[in-house]
Amino acid sequence: MLAIRIPRRKAVALATAAVLAGLAAPAATATPATATATTTATTTASYDPAYYDAAAGKTGTALKSALHTIISDQTKLSYSAVWEALKVTDQDPNNSNNVILLYSGISRSKSLNGGDVGDWNREHVWAKSHGDFGTSTGPGTDLHHLRPEDVQVNSIRGNKDFDNGGGSFTNSGGSLTDSNSFEPRDAVKGDVARMILYMAVRYEGTDGWPDLEPNDSVTNGTNPYHGRLSVLKQWHQEDPPSAFERNRNDVIHDSYQHNRNPFIDHPEWVESIW
Repeated sequence: MLAIRIPRRKAVALATAAVLAGLAAPAATATPATATATTTATTTASYDPAYYDAAAGKTGTALKSALHTIISDQTKLSYSAVWEALKVTDQDPNNSNNVILLYSGISRSKSLNGGDVGDWNREHVWAKSHGDFGTSTGPGTDLHHLRPEDVQVNSIRGNKDFDNGGGSFTNSGGSLTDSNSFEPRDAVKGDVARMILYMAVRYEGTDGWPDLEPNDSVTNGTNPYHGRLSVLKQWHQEDPPSAFERNRNDVIHDSYQHNRNPFIDHPEWVESIW
């Protein structure tokens, strides 16, 4: 049977409309958002599948290499430009004046971006000290792993690796932390996993930046590794891409970086590589 290809821009428009109409309402200012995750079998319809043609039929290291080549073709943002981009990529679908904070699930005013208590700032999901790439243009400004988060919660997460367990804290939204790891709230566990794995494919040490790789440790320090891979894979399976996450991928691709997170579009590729 011949596949019918929907033109990317038309499909994106349809998908975006569906997202805005269909996302579950996140709660107000200090309550975790509850966007419902939906299972994606192999591919979404909100982009041109030809984007991944060079990866067709590949597995393992060959697939990882092909995806690296595909997603490395991107437009890079300055760190200051990230502020305004996050106000679009992470906009609360039920309140266009707000963004949704990643770990907290709080809907907070876009205007409260900054460094004071009560503000939100730019959280590097792949901790920027893991590889010491800082905030320079490149991995330090890549929207696919930068998300809005409460200033104090961002500080609590720090540069910890991801793992299960820990205790609660103010504005946690259900996230937990202990001395050497951080566990995001259930609704974004898969998001976090896919962001970490995106970074491991995008940055392979061939363009002046460190070769970023996941491992199964929670003591990575400044090494260019992030853990814990076995837990991230579990989170990826338990929390498949949501409408909010897929829309975010589309917005980054269409309006900012012009590249995609392949593990949102093809969740099955995580197991194919790792």
